[in-house]
Amino acid sequence: MALLKTVDAKLFQSQIPYKPMGKYVHFLTIRVTESYPLFQTDSELNKARVRAGVKDKNTISRLSMFKRKQSTPERLVGRELLRKYEFMTAEECEYNVSFAMDNPDCIIYGFAIGDSGSEKSKVVVDTAFSITAFDESHETFTLNAPYENGTMASKGEDGSKPGEVTSRINQQDHIRPQVFFPSIVTLKDPTEANFLYVFNNILRTRHYGAQTTRTGRIRNELIGVVFADGEITSNLRWTQAIYDQMKANNTLKSPDPLDEDDVIAAAKSAIENLMADEFIVHTDFIGDVFVPLLNEVKSLTNNEVGIKSILQKADAEAKEYASKHISKKKTAAKAK
Repeated sequence: MALLKTVDAKLFQSQIPYKPMGKYVHFLTIRVTESYPLFQTDSELNKARVRAGVKDKNTISRLSMFKRKQSTPERLVGRELLRKYEFMTAEECEYNVSFAMDNPDCIIYGFAIGDSGSEKSKVVVDTAFSITAFDESHETFTLNAPYENGTMASKGEDGSKPGEVTSRINQQDHIRPQVFFPSIVTLKDPTEANFLYVFNNILRTRHYGAQTTRTGRIRNELIGVVFADGEITSNLRWTQAIYDQMKANNTLKSPDPLDEDDVIAAAKSAIENLMADEFIVHTDFIGDVFVPLLNEVKSLTNNEVGIKSILQKADAEAKEYASKHISKKKTAAKAK
């Protein structure tokens, strides 16, 4: 029984196929920072030197949000729900430790367990780039580690000299609030349940970046989904097209942060123009056309009955797939 009424069932696979069958759904997402997240490698924020726009040929540095920084938090949110509603346990499936190989997380997002088996991820996420330049999108903070008395001055703790000021001071670059990262999340050969599972994970995920920090709050604004028989434009080209659109509209307000309404409007216009240039077959839910679908998905995911129906259907499909294509490898691994 179909869960959605706003999407034609022919756009979905009836079951998870073993081989690629040429059906794609692309989630058009604008990731908005709402605190001071960290996307870094070797203690430095990730950035790339790229062209400002498709038309604007000036070169600028942009913040980069690598693909694993996006997909990992989203799949972990899905795993939480699977455990909460008892579709798997922490003992049988622990992320990056031991995979059960037969639940929606493992089948949709993939796993690799050496000789025991592997499954390629059906979710494809590429590096996302900030619309604004690096210099306008980050700031440096001085971090300190005070004593328990709440000050930086010692009272003789751990053999230190009373009144001595601690040297436990460090500096760290953080991404500013209201920095926008356009990101296209692609799901290959979606069934209806897998589509809703990934959709829900994107909507629910609120924290990205370094997991050791207490910051990292990000909100995902979905502006549409595109069903197609192939890949669509890249995150970088979409970002550059948005930049061109905002520059033409005179809505780049450096050094002030971008207005979210301006970004959303430019993002919709830019992706519609880019999709008009595509040479693939596609069905677009963007702008006003997307609203009924978004509302229907939210009505399913904001109550216990609805979310359990999605998880139950996704779990049944995953176990059916695993029994056909993974069970022999799993049995052989256990026998060793």
